[in-house]
Amino acid sequence: MVKAVVGEESQLQLAEDRLSRSSEPAQVGLVIGKLNSALDRGFVFDLVPTQNDAGQPACSVLEPAKDNKKKGSKSKSQTSDSSSNLVIDKDWVAEHARQVSRMMVGGIKVVGIYVWASEAAFKNSTMVLCQTVKGVAEAASTLEDDLDVRLLIHICYSPRRWTCRNCTLSSNITSSSLRPCDFKMGRVLTSLQTFKCLYNFDLRLPIYQEKTSKSETLVDFLCNGISNYVKELQGAKAVIDGNLVVNDEACTTEGLHEVELLLPFMKDMYIEACSQKDVVGVVNFTGSLCSFSFLNSKEPISQAVADIKDDIIRSLRSRLDIICDEADEDPGPIDNGIKEAGNDLASEKPVSQLVLHSLRKNCNLSLPRRVFVPWLAGTYICDYLQPSETLE
Repeated sequence: MVKAVVGEESQLQLAEDRLSRSSEPAQVGLVIGKLNSALDRGFVFDLVPTQNDAGQPACSVLEPAKDNKKKGSKSKSQTSDSSSNLVIDKDWVAEHARQVSRMMVGGIKVVGIYVWASEAAFKNSTMVLCQTVKGVAEAASTLEDDLDVRLLIHICYSPRRWTCRNCTLSSNITSSSLRPCDFKMGRVLTSLQTFKCLYNFDLRLPIYQEKTSKSETLVDFLCNGISNYVKELQGAKAVIDGNLVVNDEACTTEGLHEVELLLPFMKDMYIEACSQKDVVGVVNFTGSLCSFSFLNSKEPISQAVADIKDDIIRSLRSRLDIICDEADEDPGPIDNGIKEAGNDLASEKPVSQLVLHSLRKNCNLSLPRRVFVPWLAGTYICDYLQPSETLE
């Protein structure tokens, strides 16, 4: 449970000005920030509006049916407002969260949703709002999800005020799923500490004759390999600015902090596995990955290490997801980043979608490159480009 939330004043004020100038009666979007269970606090960095493919808001107000026969003391606007409900495209908001979470680096996540609506419309729509929050949490889940809550920020335009609530991610959503928490604005981004890690990985994953599914594709196999690698990476020790991290002390020095991860010395189980008779092939998954993490001044340095590890795994998984998405959208010929030795066996299907047991020749699959783009107050977001693409 998050007891208090601090929002970046400069960014949230810009968001409020943008909303007040718009003619939209309602808007929904994503809350970007971080939640810390040890501190029982949340930090909000920015709000990102959700729009559909046509550029229209993913949220609208459903007004009650007009009845000209009924007359009362209340005005039409008062009656309409008290009975209005929010209509939210929950699936589209969840998909937006999935895509935005790919762009986040360590320590910066999609932590909930915000809604711009009247007080009456908000109160009449708590169930659909909770369902939207839950969908966002599932779409943007991370390894370090040790909290079963997300944030729901309501920006009311009449009267103008901000309120923040915890939304419990339980299987059964009820009226008690929402709990209020303290919310205030302040300077959050300027106090962030920056950590950078250049991580080299070299995984050799054996393909077993019996254990590997006959219909398993290369991407499925790599996803399973990354999942199995998580435990090994989480056990790695960290060296920051040349000093081994041994306790939960705070970082007191300024500037960029260099992080190095030291994996425990282990018996080469891959070489041992490849010597077994039931191994029919090997997938060599290798490369270098640059990772960033941003730490609040009140968080322990161990949190930066955990965020770096989480960022590495999320980045690898995101690249595989992008390859799968592009294969689903364009099942045509493979691009320049995918090559196969010998005959053009993969001309009908991308290498990523080939079934492992059907491969008889060596093949190479190049993953998208990660490119960092400056964001807010010295922080970064990232984009992914195919090997043949350049960033303009």
